[in-house]
Amino acid sequence: MTQDAATATNEPHEPTPEERAARDRVRRRATGMTHHQSADALEAAEEAAGDLDAADTRTRAEMAEWRRITDLLFDHGGPYAPEADAYVQGQLTARRNRRAAKA
Repeated sequence: MTQDAATATNEPHEPTPEERAARDRVRRRATGMTHHQSADALEAAEEAAGDLDAADTRTRAEMAEWRRITDLLFDHGGPYAPEADAYVQGQLTARRNRRAAKA
């Protein structure tokens, strides 16, 4: 993966609406999955994505989110739930705070 592609998904930045939508789709699909199920979904997504250097922003964001969720579930033992995901909850809080600051 090129540095620009890595930056688009892995480095701290304000995600684009397309990246947010892609990550939200993955979170909805992953809800209720165990580690093994998310690992299978990650593997299928990697196969479908092909060359990530040539992939669009949406695909890179989806892959990054599948990896993050699969890693999160590695020692979790239970199913995935966005409402119990500290990373997701932190993002939602930050968005609410930004909206409140603009108001």
